[in-house]
Amino acid sequence: MPVDVTLGDSPLILAIPHAGTDLVDSLRNRLNGSGQALKDTDWHVDRLYRDLVADTTTVRARVHRYASDANRDPSGASLYPGQNTTGLIPMTDFDGKEIWNLPPTTREQSTWCAAFHTPYHAALAAQIARVRAQHGFAILYDCHSIRSEIPHLFDGTLPDLNIGTFMGASCDPQLADHVATLCRNTPGYSTVVNGRFKGGWTTRHYGRPATGVHALQMELAQSTYLTEEAEPWLYNPDKAAPLRALLRDILTYLQSWRPA
Repeated sequence: MPVDVTLGDSPLILAIPHAGTDLVDSLRNRLNGSGQALKDTDWHVDRLYRDLVADTTTVRARVHRYASDANRDPSGASLYPGQNTTGLIPMTDFDGKEIWNLPPTTREQSTWCAAFHTPYHAALAAQIARVRAQHGFAILYDCHSIRSEIPHLFDGTLPDLNIGTFMGASCDPQLADHVATLCRNTPGYSTVVNGRFKGGWTTRHYGRPATGVHALQMELAQSTYLTEEAEPWLYNPDKAAPLRALLRDILTYLQSWRPA
């Protein structure tokens, strides 16, 4: 299966769509040198969140986003019209460089979406339904990271902690405000809410507070926990430790939160 699922009994679900690096050889060999570097991976995000709190459900895509981006609209519609971004089956990397020697055909793109995007969201939807049936509501926390400087996508240096709630539409405002307060009150990190990253398709698609599903995205600057934002993309435990402490506080709060 292209998806790993770990079951928990709390209302909290962690979605990890971009930490996977699996690619079958026949697909990997069609990528050029830029593509095979896989540098747009959310490096070590699964490790960063591992074992922070108990009883949390986790849904993790194993397949790399170049085969099918699990956080993009399956219709192919852009999440950020008018801005540079990558699509459901990316043709370029975040720097705007082509990644394919042999790009997938339209038919292949549909096949890859069915093979990788669809199972991931089937698993995620199933866990949301299970958790909501158990608790009456569910909280979906979408885990991401990205290089802090990518001129093709955004100007300057990205804030360390980027919270996306689709401009407040995807979760209870009290929930989002408290998460933002935890971030802003932690020394050493910069924070923005609904800045360059307002929540991807996962947050926008599932976040329906009126039906009991609250979703938010956390996009972390990789400078907060990697030794360098470059190959070999080494996880730095010393840099990650204070960030993990903050993330533990966030997840603990989310597990304890209840709708009014």
